[in-house]
Amino acid sequence: MTTKTKTIVLGVTGSIAAYKAAELVRRMQQQGWDVWVMMTEAAAKYVGPLTFQALTKHPVAVGRCEAVETSTYQHLDLSGRAGVMVIAPCTANVLAKIAHGLADDVVTATVLAATAPVIVAPAMNERMWLNPATQANVQTLKDRGVLVLDVAAGELACGDVGAGRLTELENIIAATAKAMEKG
Repeated sequence: MTTKTKTIVLGVTGSIAAYKAAELVRRMQQQGWDVWVMMTEAAAKYVGPLTFQALTKHPVAVGRCEAVETSTYQHLDLSGRAGVMVIAPCTANVLAKIAHGLADDVVTATVLAATAPVIVAPAMNERMWLNPATQANVQTLKDRGVLVLDVAAGELACGDVGAGRLTELENIIAATAKAMEKG
């Protein structure tokens, strides 16, 4: 296996479920995978990039794309090193941006530049999840070969009960392992 196939690039977006991404990193590392994290600015309000830097021992790209000292660009560097790219949690906003090819931050630009398999694990309120626009975006991503994991049902952060929770971390690990086998 090459280094690239063992490398996971994890995108974290601004959902309350962002706190689960730290545990996801740990579980990915337990698989022997080298994890690199990128975050939206909104995600950094839920959990700090220093947390991910401490866990991964790698710099964490946050917010807009900016040149790094290696004379490349963060989104191109990250997409080039990815064996699999995982966006977890993925908000409705980022899901829509990816579906429409928008690339206004490091997460969306990295996905747009990706040649590796992409896995999206949505997390949002049930009303947002069931909105026809969100469902159309999910279908667009699936049609393009992106693996969109099912959301879980249960109590949501707002107190509602319904679909929209981030799937169990085990499901994300299993999907990532399967994508790496195909890779």
